[in-house]
Amino acid sequence: MNTRTGGAAAGSRFGEGPLSRAAALIYTLMVVEAMFLLAAAPGLAALTLLGGDASNVPLAALCALPLGPALSAALYALRRRSRDLADLRPAAAFWRGYRANAAGTLKIWAPWLAGVAVVGTTLANFGAAGVPGWWAGLLVLVALGGLLWAGNALVITSLFAFRAVDVARLASYFLLRHPKAALANTSLLVVAAGVTMIGTELLTALLASAFAAALLRNSRPVIAEVEERFTA
Repeated sequence: MNTRTGGAAAGSRFGEGPLSRAAALIYTLMVVEAMFLLAAAPGLAALTLLGGDASNVPLAALCALPLGPALSAALYALRRRSRDLADLRPAAAFWRGYRANAAGTLKIWAPWLAGVAVVGTTLANFGAAGVPGWWAGLLVLVALGGLLWAGNALVITSLFAFRAVDVARLASYFLLRHPKAALANTSLLVVAAGVTMIGTELLTALLASAFAAALLRNSRPVIAEVEERFTA
């Protein structure tokens, strides 16, 4: 009788220790990263073939289309990860999130990429645009605000079922509502930009699951408020 009770207690403790939780997190990040690279492979392959010429900015934006649904699926899988080593299915969660959110994500991701392409092309050809120099700083600020907005929008559309127009409004609202989250995501963007400059875009892609986990962590106030105020 005691043996059975002790066995049950030991079984209930399996996967609950700090080492087990760390192992579960590392395993989940590795699997989600692999799934992200697989889902984003067409776009990543095309991006590596593009040169650094300014005329390729619109093509780069087009190549980045598959990255949005892949990143959304990574956010979904990481949000729903289990800390129990006996109950780890990150690949299944990734593809479930991909199927559920791909269409909705593209409704947000595609227009944002189009805006990025316009801003990027303008900055790349700024000398020929014939506009005041301070426009460059304004465009950089617009691009940064757009990146932060896209981060909020990706988190919301990946974890909740809202119409695209409502996702866009909520993403804008939370930029001002939770400035600390926006500041944390700005720091994350700086790190991502630094990794890209030191290495390549492919190196940044290889760290996509870690960046997604950091984005989720930074967005906890946003997620909590959406759950409290905007979901039944």
